[in-house]
Amino acid sequence: MTMRSTLIDGIEAIVLPPVRDVDGFTVRRALPSAHRRMVGPFIFFDLLGPAVLRAGDGFDVRPHPHIGLATVTYQMAGRVIHRDNLGAVQAIRPGEVNWMTAGSGIVHSERTPPSVRRDGGSLYGIQAWVALPKALEETRPGFFHHAAGEIPSVDAEGVSLSLIAGTSDGLTSPVATLSDMVYADVSLAADARYRVRADHVERAIYVLTGAIEVVGQTGSFEAHELVIFKPGEEIVLRTRAGARFMLIGGEPFPEARHVYWNFVSSSLDRIEQAKADWRERRFGSVPGEHEFIPLPADTAPRA
Repeated sequence: MTMRSTLIDGIEAIVLPPVRDVDGFTVRRALPSAHRRMVGPFIFFDLLGPAVLRAGDGFDVRPHPHIGLATVTYQMAGRVIHRDNLGAVQAIRPGEVNWMTAGSGIVHSERTPPSVRRDGGSLYGIQAWVALPKALEETRPGFFHHAAGEIPSVDAEGVSLSLIAGTSDGLTSPVATLSDMVYADVSLAADARYRVRADHVERAIYVLTGAIEVVGQTGSFEAHELVIFKPGEEIVLRTRAGARFMLIGGEPFPEARHVYWNFVSSSLDRIEQAKADWRERRFGSVPGEHEFIPLPADTAPRA
């Protein structure tokens, strides 16, 4: 993980996520990083792919646990099947949103559907984690799916925006968040401009494709850079040849969050309890699945 220096007004940092190979798939992890742990409530941001699945190939994340967070899965290409210990079984397709509140504890798996595994296909998506407010870290777990037609969008003056979660640009997503946030998929046509408003304290964009500039400033942001804005600054972005990016942010929490594996909490003791619960198989199981990911080698949680 590296951070690129910048002299562009209104920009706090530019983070360049490392590229990793996970079971043959390219993964870029923008959060957490050594340079920035969170942006608003966002504490984890992974871009998977794009990848081409040949016949017989598949993406398989065996059952594993979470506490103290909500996962937000957003597909841009391909399909993935979600299963959890609450009994939810749901395919997610491009433009759809899966929101899973882990709260006091949940177990889930994510796998390529049988038809795609048989015939081949594509895979391109984002897995984000949103930390929960301290008072709601132990809330009841739940799973919620939203079809693409439910996600509000706006298309004007070369700007196409789909609001995955939270509020922005006069829109409110139906995804039931538990804190102030914004999460949007934004595409700009050539020469289009987009104003990043200061409605949320912390904001950042993750550039998916193209190059983006700040109006009135020199320099540009390239694909796979996480660009973090200074609080309170209104930024006008533009692109010369077209671009696509994800907008994330929201109200930061007053308390630090600790991260160990798939566990997030404001309490180190709670993470230790979750580790013991998974080790002793007290979390419950995903119906019909017998595999699971073991607890990794013990390391200290990251603050």
